[in-house]
Amino acid sequence: MKRSIFEPDHDLFRESAREFINREIVPNVTKWEQVGRVDKDMFRKAGDAGLLGMAVDEEYGGGGVDDFRFNAVIVEEIMAADAFASGMCITLHNDVVLPYFLELCTQEQKERWHPGLVSGELMTAIAMTESGAGSDLAGIATTAIRDGDHFVVSGSKTFITNGINSDLIVTAVKTDPRERHAGMSLLVIEEGMEGFSRGRNLEKIGLHAQDTAELFFEEVRVPVANLLGTEGEGFRHLVANLPQERLSLATGSIAHAQAAFDWTLVYVKERRAFDQTIGSFQTVKHAMAEMRTKLDIAQTYVDAQIVALNAHELTAEEAAKAKWWVTELENEVINRCLQLFGGWGYMEEYPIARAFRDARVQTIYGGTTEIMKEIIGRSLGL
Repeated sequence: MKRSIFEPDHDLFRESAREFINREIVPNVTKWEQVGRVDKDMFRKAGDAGLLGMAVDEEYGGGGVDDFRFNAVIVEEIMAADAFASGMCITLHNDVVLPYFLELCTQEQKERWHPGLVSGELMTAIAMTESGAGSDLAGIATTAIRDGDHFVVSGSKTFITNGINSDLIVTAVKTDPRERHAGMSLLVIEEGMEGFSRGRNLEKIGLHAQDTAELFFEEVRVPVANLLGTEGEGFRHLVANLPQERLSLATGSIAHAQAAFDWTLVYVKERRAFDQTIGSFQTVKHAMAEMRTKLDIAQTYVDAQIVALNAHELTAEEAAKAKWWVTELENEVINRCLQLFGGWGYMEEYPIARAFRDARVQTIYGGTTEIMKEIIGRSLGL
């Protein structure tokens, strides 16, 4: 399908991103899958290649261009290269965490953190989820009690992407434990702070190269200067950035499904059975036609939402629609594609096998399908 949202600058950027991914990520995917995390040196090189913090002001080393289309290019190329898990540290940093630093940092914080966010010296994570609080963010139990020029943080987080490798962690805490939404704030917890520790690198069904960890805070003294945004406004800050996070997931999901479709199209044209290619059978032909149609329709919707985001018009409801529909479609398409590979689809040597296990979490994190439908339902006055 011909897409109209990209301009020549995005095409040139795509070539650069593709070259970096093929050189620095693809040859290491198997190794990183085995060790359970990527080499942080790759992330630094991504900074050198201009793939990090594109929206950061030029005075701090960024491109000064607030254009999500560049973000979309990166995730599309990562998915096309079968490097979903290995490239997630880049997309999480750019799409999900960076907006908090762009919108909420004081001048002093910009000078302290922004250069490293661009260079790759500072890999980021965001810590919201707890063992007893997932979709219900207001139910978090991690506290941050003011003590002079510091907050004393106690509690834990789980399922934290970039949890092992991250240098800066935007952490949702309760600065007023008596309140729910109004008592939440965001603190930046840094690697090396006394009392801060990381648990095990969690073993997951998929995304094996992406580190997911438990984080523990035992009376960690965090300077008040690390408060991100306004005290007590943490929930509002989180809600404001969730539409972009969910659009990022939808963008990655449609690209992942597209990659799986492309691999499958090549396979069904080459694989022969009963003296003909399996793609010539009506059931296969119709399956491919159905997937092609659904992917084109979904891509059109996602592209429209990227345009809306750039115009600062993306609503929570529209992002929720994109997130649940496209992540469910991703799983549908990849499952169907694996079936068309037959027995070979169950073999790790084919990328469709990794895509199958990596895709499953997409309907869960960033807000489950059920939560997305609840958001949309409420917008209808129900």
